[in-house]
Amino acid sequence: QLLHPAILDHFGLAGGLRWLAETYSQRTGIEVDFHTDFEGRLPSDARAHLFRIAQEALTNVSRHAQATRVEITLERQGNQIELQIADNGKGLQPETLAGAKSLGLVGMRARAQLAGGSIELHSKPGKGLRIQVRAPLGGRDDGTQDADIAG
Repeated sequence: QLLHPAILDHFGLAGGLRWLAETYSQRTGIEVDFHTDFEGRLPSDARAHLFRIAQEALTNVSRHAQATRVEITLERQGNQIELQIADNGKGLQPETLAGAKSLGLVGMRARAQLAGGSIELHSKPGKGLRIQVRAPLGGRDDGTQDADIAG
């Protein structure tokens, strides 16, 4: 796969996530509902980071969660964008949630930070997992930008 998904350049984050949800559902048989109220554009690096977080979250669902349904939401919250990926799977044990040191979760946390945002994990055993990512609409606000990793 490309390091920078071209679909994001053509259709934005909302369109890319809609495509990701549809193709993931077709490939895995896991129902995915996608909802958004966001119609704007994010900086290229923020789009790529949020897309990759969603992609990793869905990979984890199919590998570990034993879920039958996933809900992805992308919403504007003031001057931030919020991405949530929630499944109805087996959830995480509290000690796993507290540590969150798996390679996938570490990568998602790093990507959220690179987008200038944060990530929170909410889970209870048997109640699924909800990943909540928030990032500023304008990208990182520390005066730096990631290099655009075009493929």
